[in-house]
Amino acid sequence: MDVRTCLRLIRRHWWIVLVTLMVAVGSAALITVRTPPRYVASVTFFVTTPSQGVTDAYQGGLFLQQRVKSYADLLRSDRLAQSVVAETQVGLTADDVQRRLSTSTETGTVLLRATVTDTDQTRAMRVTETLAAKFVELVQQVETPAEGRAAPIKIEVVSGPRVSSSPVSPQPTRNLIVGGLVGLLLGAALAVLRGLLDVRMRDAAGLQRVTGSPLLGEIPFEAGAKAAPLIVGDAATSARAEAVRKLRTNLRFVDVHEPARVIAVTSALQGEGKTTLSCNLAIALAEAGWRVLLVDADLRRPKVADYLGLDGGVGLTDVLVGDVQVGDVVQRWGDKSLLVLPSGSAPPNPSELLGSKAMADLLLALRESADIVVIDTAPLLAVTDGVVVAVQADGALLVTQQGRTSRTQVAAAARSLHSVSVRLLGCVLNMTKVAKADAYQYEAYRLATTGKTKVPADRAPAARHGESNGVDGVTDRTQELTRLRR
Repeated sequence: MDVRTCLRLIRRHWWIVLVTLMVAVGSAALITVRTPPRYVASVTFFVTTPSQGVTDAYQGGLFLQQRVKSYADLLRSDRLAQSVVAETQVGLTADDVQRRLSTSTETGTVLLRATVTDTDQTRAMRVTETLAAKFVELVQQVETPAEGRAAPIKIEVVSGPRVSSSPVSPQPTRNLIVGGLVGLLLGAALAVLRGLLDVRMRDAAGLQRVTGSPLLGEIPFEAGAKAAPLIVGDAATSARAEAVRKLRTNLRFVDVHEPARVIAVTSALQGEGKTTLSCNLAIALAEAGWRVLLVDADLRRPKVADYLGLDGGVGLTDVLVGDVQVGDVVQRWGDKSLLVLPSGSAPPNPSELLGSKAMADLLLALRESADIVVIDTAPLLAVTDGVVVAVQADGALLVTQQGRTSRTQVAAAARSLHSVSVRLLGCVLNMTKVAKADAYQYEAYRLATTGKTKVPADRAPAARHGESNGVDGVTDRTQELTRLRR
């Protein structure tokens, strides 16, 4: 995993970083507020030797440095702590004094520093003053020879005792900065971990890798698409409509040597937008002048007729059982060359009906009656209906909603198509998040071109091959098929 991937995951899960940062800073502030202030009192001793005794300066220096290390331990001795407690009477025990006391020496010198840290400024000063006096007395007692000669070591106080006028801890600025840095690092780590553990389909590259098919389109998410799913009216100039047109172009040129005329649109799960995409793709193809027939083959949860505002009571199911002719139930939608075959009444055996010879013969007739047939099918992982229809089509288009379907589910859907040798034309990542910069550029370009003159209606693209775009062509083909059956 490279740095770019980490940054992408952090950007995607920025809210984790923000929450972690706020929690860390808040915790640091709470700790700072609840921590009692602490004051430091210090005193510095200078260790020397009289001119009598050690005469060699170098050896004398080494001797004193060794003695200073011993004096640091002597400062923390039980004997000295007990004498300080007995002298000060400040309510501390010998252990309390030892815990509050710290010593330090500077390498190569004969300076010894003692520091007392306490929440009470006055008590810290008093303990330090007593400690300095008692320590000098103790050293003199320890170092004085028994014969009464002068002591070879002399201790002098050269600095202090003094106490800090302001608390040395807590330090609010430092604590908040440290808390912020810890929060950022921890938040970034959690964001990357969250991204690595996320199994949902997030990007186009992952969708192509899992399905093993080209990406034909990315349909952006629009808040108003739920109320107005079709790319007509004001929605015809939206970024979503432009993405569908791009899908139309890519789909027509995905294989120029073997173009797909019967296309099954499916998805791994329900609710990924396959029906909306089927309707919009059919509308976009009809706008380009193609004779398009949209078939609702999702016999369990049909939605095409509802989206297009058509009557779906009679349709595909009734044609397959032989109750009506296809030409009698195909409906024209709008003023475009778009014909719609609704699902019809709900059958008790959808899979068997869609896999019957009647369905195969119907698709053969529809193939000859329209330039392109778009079939909306059932989700692949829910039921087998989608695979049954896709086998009879020229190819399938797999729709996946960004951030909803897992990679495992998409892979299972692709395998279900490949296992029966279905030609997977490509995949579509639906409801994608568009960067604000990209959305702004498209909107600016759209507004700049809205004032241009539109193409007159009489110069619009005509139907291909000079054939009629009406229902009559479908009716003639169906009657011919009926005669062949007899």
